[in-house]
Amino acid sequence: MNASHQINQLTASEILQQQRRAFLNAEPPTLTQRKANLKKLRDVVIAYRSELQNAVSEDFGHRSYHETDVMELVGIVQSIDYLSKKLRRFMKPDRRHVSLFYRSAKAYVEYQPKGIIGVMAPWNYPISLTLIPLATALAAGNRAMLKPSELTPRTSDVLHRMLSTTFSSDEVAVILGGPEVGAAFSALPFDHLLFTGSTPVGRKVMKAASDNLVPLTLELGGKSPVIIARGNINPRTLSSIAYGKLSNGGQTCVAPDYALVHEEDLEAFIQQYDETVTRFYPNGPDCADYTSIVSDRHYVRLQGLLDDAREKGARVIEMGTQPESASNRVRTLAPTLVIGAKEDDSIMQEEIFGPILPIKTYRDIDEVITYINDRPRPLALYYFGEKDADCRKLLRRTTSGNVGINNTIIHVAQDDLPFGGVGASGMGAYHGIEGFRSMSHAKGVFDQGRWNLPSLLQAPFGKLMELALVMTLGQKKTSK
Repeated sequence: MNASHQINQLTASEILQQQRRAFLNAEPPTLTQRKANLKKLRDVVIAYRSELQNAVSEDFGHRSYHETDVMELVGIVQSIDYLSKKLRRFMKPDRRHVSLFYRSAKAYVEYQPKGIIGVMAPWNYPISLTLIPLATALAAGNRAMLKPSELTPRTSDVLHRMLSTTFSSDEVAVILGGPEVGAAFSALPFDHLLFTGSTPVGRKVMKAASDNLVPLTLELGGKSPVIIARGNINPRTLSSIAYGKLSNGGQTCVAPDYALVHEEDLEAFIQQYDETVTRFYPNGPDCADYTSIVSDRHYVRLQGLLDDAREKGARVIEMGTQPESASNRVRTLAPTLVIGAKEDDSIMQEEIFGPILPIKTYRDIDEVITYINDRPRPLALYYFGEKDADCRKLLRRTTSGNVGINNTIIHVAQDDLPFGGVGASGMGAYHGIEGFRSMSHAKGVFDQGRWNLPSLLQAPFGKLMELALVMTLGQKKTSK
């Protein structure tokens, strides 16, 4: 019986038990073993490159192979290379301070594998948001169970097949199925669970995990703002905003969700955004590098957001080249600006997750800060302009998961930076040493030396104890 068929015959709970027995019966993996696992993962990703490209494009209706390479596969390979390079340092015990009383002893922290890591991955980047957490789990010496999204079934099937030919089921297992399987998966007693997805589903996952007190990393979303300082409407700024907004058809958790533009720059922003979109996609939504919306349900939702804003008086403008005839491609939505949406419009309340960018105008940086702080803390915040007093004030007075200055979304590709949200946009982080440590148990160890002051002060207490107490607490005051 091959590994893939065997996994299909076992329930997720049985696979978890199998992995836990294997974990407890084995020594923690060495540096060499962990690096070997990372290399196996790297090699199989490259070997399955074409199959992954085809599967993702079929799942979306259309996604450029270039986009899959750049936005997913390159990131996975770079993350694995980073972890392999830094792993020796990450695994090294961390020496801690010992006070004068305990000198000749040693205190240190050992980072040991937690055990079995559960990973619940979303549909928007179904390869990288499954495999980068897996790489982190393997680097930390764990075993892993993966639940990819049912909205990208072809990609999930390829992941299942490629990983089952690379790892045994008691090392790495892929669990396939719909929402009911996902709900059961989130309730399993993992040693750590990482979920990437929407805030409403994240709340359900957290409730399910709480029954077993499973520690969580939640990578959620929210409405990430991009702020353009007065007078900074230029090709570089608009190219970066359009790239961050329109990559993957806007279906990116850290994409700019809305823009705050100075009131004097609004028309210039509209004009230059249109020019940038035309340059990026000269054939409009039919361009080979323009991605479709993943499902009919998501497409209808996005159209509903535009209809709601339009009916309530907003100015809705399609950007770039418009096809002369109806597109033959399924679920394509043109890059669109929405000007003047009201605060209670659905488009200003929901995370958009599509190629639609609402524009709000402002007069000064204090108005921007108040607007952002009146809303849930975003996963990302972007600022375009000089690193001046306004920029410093904005960063000092607002809280977000991460910040990009004069760029969008590429902070996620910086492997040495932690990536994670805050509040409604998530909790915990992965990437960098923070990711390694989130999937490790930080075990404090105190190694008693032969001599230290407390060992000399044990009962019966005497003058040495009195001296030690004076040194620590000060001279005892006598009452009058």
